[in-house]
Amino acid sequence: MTMTRRRRGQIGESAAAAFLAEQGMQIIKRNYRCPLGEIDIIARDGRELVFVEVRTRSSSTFGTPKETVDQRKQMRLRRLAAYYLSRPGLDKQPCRFDVVAVCLDRREKVAKLEHIRGAF
Repeated sequence: MTMTRRRRGQIGESAAAAFLAEQGMQIIKRNYRCPLGEIDIIARDGRELVFVEVRTRSSSTFGTPKETVDQRKQMRLRRLAAYYLSRPGLDKQPCRFDVVAVCLDRREKVAKLEHIRGAF
């Protein structure tokens, strides 16, 4: 039985959020939605606001998870972050973009998790 894309994404995002929290980051919002799209995780790391893109794969047939965050995806995330930062009091907030790449095995268990700080 193959897992659905949605389920795979949920497993990856939960694993990423747990990992980031273990690293001392405060999770502010998961699945932040706005008219421009969605940000997987917004977290605080010290004084920095961190916009996290989580990429989950069960196979590397179409590339590794981190390879799928191409220039187009980066631009989209920048626009989403700008929208979020346009809220009152956040305009001068230092921020960065991280990627969490999650690889799952056939039993839907995390086989590998890689956190790329300041990915772009």
